[in-house]
Amino acid sequence: MSLKFATYDVFTDTPLAGNPLAVVFGADSLSDARMQAISREFNLSETIFVCAPAYAQHAASVRIFTPGKELPFAGHPTIGCAIAVAETQHNSDGPRDILLVLEERIGPVRCAVKLAAEGASFAEFSAPKLSEPAGADPSIEAAAHALGLAPADIGFGGHKPSLFSAGVPFAMIPLASIDALARARVRGSTSEALGATEVFAYTRAAAQEPASFRARMFAPDIGIAEDPATGGAAAAFAGVVARFEDLPDGWHTLPIQQGVEMGRPSLIGLELQLENGALAGARIAGKAVKLSEGVLYI
Repeated sequence: MSLKFATYDVFTDTPLAGNPLAVVFGADSLSDARMQAISREFNLSETIFVCAPAYAQHAASVRIFTPGKELPFAGHPTIGCAIAVAETQHNSDGPRDILLVLEERIGPVRCAVKLAAEGASFAEFSAPKLSEPAGADPSIEAAAHALGLAPADIGFGGHKPSLFSAGVPFAMIPLASIDALARARVRGSTSEALGATEVFAYTRAAAQEPASFRARMFAPDIGIAEDPATGGAAAAFAGVVARFEDLPDGWHTLPIQQGVEMGRPSLIGLELQLENGALAGARIAGKAVKLSEGVLYI
């Protein structure tokens, strides 16, 4: 049996930056165990498997796996897969602006793709589920211990540790400075200490840029020591912004830099809508560039 695959660097327009993703096409006959084994073989933070859609009007049904488990939803696989599917279903003479729907375990995800003639293409998707609290807030002491920091390193402005999910729960840990972010190191399992296997540590990118953030994401419990760009975390972060930032109603664009400490700089575009002070909508956007393609013989 042979299956075509491609790899993309996501949330970047530069090869060998951003978050790498493997896209496996024609995966309908693969078992769950086989998909998990292939994901471990690629050993990337996520591998996405493209299958025929359940509904003809949709572009594809997809499954997303980390090396350790399946996810119902993830951001950088959605961005990369939307671009990959658009490239395979629309040749160079076809439309360059494409709307498509990916069937994910969380539900249908509506994506808009702008294909580039060469280099990086762009995609944006509406969050399939609005971010909401996912459990009790972690304590400052627990957050500091889990990241190998001092309690004084935790928090800035009105931001405090919290737990939010837009499909996957994340422990959201605000850090007082870029320096504290650079010093953060996960110590042991995070699921018991912080209530989630995924930890999103964040701070302001710069004092003069209050609407721009810098972040790192750790998930050693599921085989990801650190992730260079995490769209699912950005979708969950929309709830954090709605809770802790004093923003007026309307749409807001909040760039998130990630992966800098790993040498794989990434840029995630988070757009969120507030109505009567509450989160009413969220979109995730970014670029991706194809790095390789080939065939799996399995």
